[in-house]
Amino acid sequence: MNVTSKRVGRLAALTALPVALLAVAGSAPVFAEETPAYQIDLEQLNDSGSKGTVLLSARGTDLTVWIKSEGMVPGQPSAQHLHGSTEGHDFVCPDDSADTNGDGILNNTEATVHYGDINIALTVSGDTDAATSGLAVDRMPVADKEGKIAYKRTIPVSQDVIDHIKDLHVVQHGIDPNNNDKYDFEGAGKSELDPALPQEATAPTNCGEVKGAAVGSVPVGGIETGSGAAGNGVSPGTMIGVAGAASAVAAGALIVVRRRVAVKAGGAS
Repeated sequence: MNVTSKRVGRLAALTALPVALLAVAGSAPVFAEETPAYQIDLEQLNDSGSKGTVLLSARGTDLTVWIKSEGMVPGQPSAQHLHGSTEGHDFVCPDDSADTNGDGILNNTEATVHYGDINIALTVSGDTDAATSGLAVDRMPVADKEGKIAYKRTIPVSQDVIDHIKDLHVVQHGIDPNNNDKYDFEGAGKSELDPALPQEATAPTNCGEVKGAAVGSVPVGGIETGSGAAGNGVSPGTMIGVAGAASAVAAGALIVVRRRVAVKAGGAS
């Protein structure tokens, strides 16, 4: 390979560098190596069309939960929880066959047999205790007009939760079988959990199980809600700043190399 070819190769590599840096640094925050993250893909239940992504990150006994979901009931709150066991029991997300009474709606009681009891209520504020906040609909995230939810909160949990995080999974609740963009009693009657609530408000809309450890990034564009402590890891804004700085450094290096090549080329001609 001659000198000119080598220079062209170096220029091509440097030209690609800002893009590579943005792809790594700008796409999403990256957790520190000592802060493992676990990913959950939310998949629909009750033919809701809902889906989403969850990241769980633990530092000590502080658990940060990011959720981005769509296909929720627009303008309505969605109860959401970590379900499962911290005693080694194996629970899974149910399928349509779990509708044992055959009424066409998988209610929470039928589904709990499969995904387990509430372990933590993922409220936007206040406590997260299953007993006091499991049905605290007034403190759950509300879907926007497009049926999307973006949630982030850091909450203190027990060491058992940290030790058994892979045995837990996220469930969001709230369906709209009669497609009128609200929870009412006409769609599926009363909730078996609380007759004061419509079944639509408590039936599960999606469920997801932990996929693996050290995923490394959180969903992009999440909105922090609730009164929990600031999230662990690096914030999206910080990472965008880092990406911009890295891109500028790389671009500056590219300009310097181009100038050197131009000077040498001029001297050689």
